[in-house]
This record gives sequence, C-alpha cells and structure tokens, in this order.
Amino acid sequence: MTDDHGEAGRLRARKAPTAFRTISEVADDLHIPQHVLRFWETKFPQLKPLKRGGGRRYYRPEDIALLRRISDLLYTQGYTIKGVQRLLREGGLAEGEQELPLGDPDSAPGSVKALLEELEELAEELHALAGR
Repeated sequence: MTDDHGEAGRLRARKAPTAFRTISEVADDLHIPQHVLRFWETKFPQLKPLKRGGGRRYYRPEDIALLRRISDLLYTQGYTIKGVQRLLREGGLAEGEQELPLGDPDSAPGSVKALLEELEELAEELHALAGR
C-alpha cells in the first residue's frame, strides 16, 4: 500500500529553493509546530508571510531563513523571546555568531530577569489558550 504522506514529502523535496512554502511544509521542515509559527508572527514583526484567501500563509525563502534564525536563538542558544526581539530590532546577530550585545546582561540566556520575562510570556500564552 502506498503512503500518501510519504509521497507528498518526496514531492515537497523537489520544490525549487525559491518556491513559496505552506505553513505545514515549513513546520515539517523546521520541526516546529504550526501553532508556534503563528505565535511567532505575533511576537516578531519582521516575520510576514504572504496571506492568501482564507488566511493561508505562504512563506518566502527569506521568511524561512528568519524562522531558522529565531529557532536557533530560542532553542539552541537559549535566548528568551524578548531577547530575540531585541536582537532583531537592533539588527540581529549574523548566523553562527553567539556573542551577546555588550552592556545588555538582561538578554543573556539564563539571567533572572530574562527567565522571569519568559515565564510571564508563557503564562500569558497559557491563559490565552485556556480562554479559547
């Protein structure tokens, strides 16, 4: 029996690098749930996928590159959402660069203030989800 999802995955791999991607394709490629991608759109104004009829999102290659960078900063380097917002607002770090901006210890991964901000953001998100 053929697996339709497996075949779709193989077809997706053949898309041109410049082709637009749907939210499900991006979520699968980056291993990030779709609801997280939508949430990040509310937190990072730099992230603006094209929206078509019915609100369908189409991500350009530059959107995907930004999502990869945000994911790396949050999940690998340990930044908080506020820390990543600050980096992007100030021009961001180049890919692979891991130094923190000088004079900004509150955006350092693990700082007490940064952890408190992250917990407050998570609490807000949980309250919003509970209210649905």
